[in-house]
Amino acid sequence: MAGPAEILAAFRELSNLKQITREELHGLLQDGIHAALAKKHGANVQAEVEIDEEKGAIRIVLLKTVVEEVTDPAREAPLEEARFMDPEFQIGDVMEIEVDFNEFGRTAVQAAKQRIVQRVREGERTRIRDEFAGRVGDLLSGEVQQIERGKLVIMLNKFREAEAIIPYREQNHREHYHQGEPVRAVLKRVEDTPKGPRLILSRSDALFVQALFKLEVPEIQQGIVEIKAAAREVGSRTKIAVTSRDDAVDPVGACVGLKGSRVQAVVNELGGERIDIVPWSPDPERFAKLALAPARVARVFSDALSRTIQAVVDEDQLSLAIGRNGQNVRLASELTGWKIDLYSSREWMEKGGEAPLFAPLPEEEVADVPLNEIEGLEIGTVAVLAEAGLFTLNDILDLDRDDLLRLPGIAPEEADRIMSIIDELTTEDEGDAGSASE
Repeated sequence: MAGPAEILAAFRELSNLKQITREELHGLLQDGIHAALAKKHGANVQAEVEIDEEKGAIRIVLLKTVVEEVTDPAREAPLEEARFMDPEFQIGDVMEIEVDFNEFGRTAVQAAKQRIVQRVREGERTRIRDEFAGRVGDLLSGEVQQIERGKLVIMLNKFREAEAIIPYREQNHREHYHQGEPVRAVLKRVEDTPKGPRLILSRSDALFVQALFKLEVPEIQQGIVEIKAAAREVGSRTKIAVTSRDDAVDPVGACVGLKGSRVQAVVNELGGERIDIVPWSPDPERFAKLALAPARVARVFSDALSRTIQAVVDEDQLSLAIGRNGQNVRLASELTGWKIDLYSSREWMEKGGEAPLFAPLPEEEVADVPLNEIEGLEIGTVAVLAEAGLFTLNDILDLDRDDLLRLPGIAPEEADRIMSIIDELTTEDEGDAGSASE
């Protein structure tokens, strides 16, 4: 059986391995000893545990209250037993019983060890959660520890205790990794699992591209240049929209770098993936025009209600604006957050020429006819409607039969006649309008 000095040395080594302070170690060790005492003496046991690392000693003292009749042996001692140790004991006094550490036995020491390991794990989970909860979008580096069922298990360089994985759907499938290879990925989210927090990393998300630019572009790190939006089709193409808080700093130029050095570093990390960097604009029409680069857009029209953009391009720019398999317009739509419909100049002319495609239709002037001038409405009926605040045809156009029946003095037959008159008048109006349009 190991003595207190050996136990302290082992736990000290554990504290160094798990990166916990001496104060935390003492608290864990005391907690573990209490758990061992509870297992041997009862759940309600009371004790004092003193740890002296310099001497390599652990002093354990049981505390029991002296009583006439014992009801809880874990924390009470009979008066007769107490006076056997000291005749001066009285009922209510607290008796101190020193316990030899070696009396714990293997089972008791194991209980202490399990408690300490459990507390260490809980502490690790808390530290991992606190460390990474606010770091979503940060670039992390490590090495591939193992590959299982398509996912990559990563051992991080600076926080090796954290469980980190790159799921299959978060990988760039043009890349292939082997065990022990270094890898960089962006932290996409932190998941809570029964075993503790799990870090979900990604190399396929647009966040990964943003994290790489933050690493390569000092102006982004300093907060001068900001990536406002990003859209990506992994392994093929990415679009990012950037803006600058300093008018003297060109956000696109800052991201490109001297002779393209900065953007080329990102492209190399992505295995040659194409990157379009465009200026961001708060104006959705201008932003859509910029997002469709490299195509030149002639005109754009927006509809805020449906968040739709209609973009007009010359015939020779249409295929470039659409992109291979519709990729360019698809990424531009994702980047702006608006649905983008493309039209060639010929199609646009056919749809309305110079008029905006979303121009509102001219409002039709509808003549409002007083009810007393409508043929077929009796004078009594007009009077009843007037009492309800209904004086013209427009006042009753939207009423249905049930609405009319709720008016005092309107019988079912009269309600049917009014509905028939309304139908007749509106049908004639629609017919006249159709003729006029022809």
